[in-house]
Amino acid sequence: MAKFASIQMASGPNVSANLSEAERLIKMSVESGAELVVLPENFALMGMKDLDTLKIAEDINNPGEILEFLSNTAKYFGIWLLGGTVPIKTNDTSKILSASILFNDKGEQVARYDKIHLFDMDLSESSGAYHESSFTKAGSDIITIDSPFGKLGIAICYDIRFPELFRKMTKSGMQILLLPSSFTAITGQAHWEILNRSRAIENLCYVVTSAQGGYHVNGRETYGHSMIVSPWGKILDQLNSGSGFVIADVDKNFVEETRNNFPVLEHRKLICDFTEIA
Repeated sequence: MAKFASIQMASGPNVSANLSEAERLIKMSVESGAELVVLPENFALMGMKDLDTLKIAEDINNPGEILEFLSNTAKYFGIWLLGGTVPIKTNDTSKILSASILFNDKGEQVARYDKIHLFDMDLSESSGAYHESSFTKAGSDIITIDSPFGKLGIAICYDIRFPELFRKMTKSGMQILLLPSSFTAITGQAHWEILNRSRAIENLCYVVTSAQGGYHVNGRETYGHSMIVSPWGKILDQLNSGSGFVIADVDKNFVEETRNNFPVLEHRKLICDFTEIA
């Protein structure tokens, strides 16, 4: 059994200020016993314009301020740390990869997931339009990784709406899903809790989501409600809005006990091989 924490933020357009706030909240969660900490999507920057993300993109082979922060923070606190999303440079200067990067307690990068499903949506007039694919290149690889806490799966925000992604993770042995997010207020109010609990119940796994939550300088509002959900669909901890963190015990043995006692995953009749991403 281990304690997992999810950080909730309302990030703004100043990278240094956002990193300082992330460090403050990480420190608080560690003082509460957290051994693995998840940061939200866009934790380092919620720019005034979407294209501001391109200006802070980092070279994965030549770490900059954000990647160095993640590595150093994980090592300093002796925790596993998932860096919500980090904009990573591609060969196309007009597009980045939205990468969720996992560091171990030695500050070493041990896994990287590039967001597969990109959020292209026109919502109500007050919420505005979101065209993530205009500046982001979609990833293609599904990521699970062994850890001291159990087998982890990594996804990001909009991915949560595509259950076939998590079925494939579960087939690979995933026991704990880590999912940084920046859900809009309008979609979050309608669907966020249902999606979190559904992914936990249908895969009999823990779901650990870290969200942006509040009003941002760029005028957008994010839903928050970071939460940790048990394999039985119970919300173990939740933070509605504002900066802070949620924390709960995560037990890989409970996952396996639940799957053995309630073997619904073995009862599937329509089993598809999801080989295509798009």
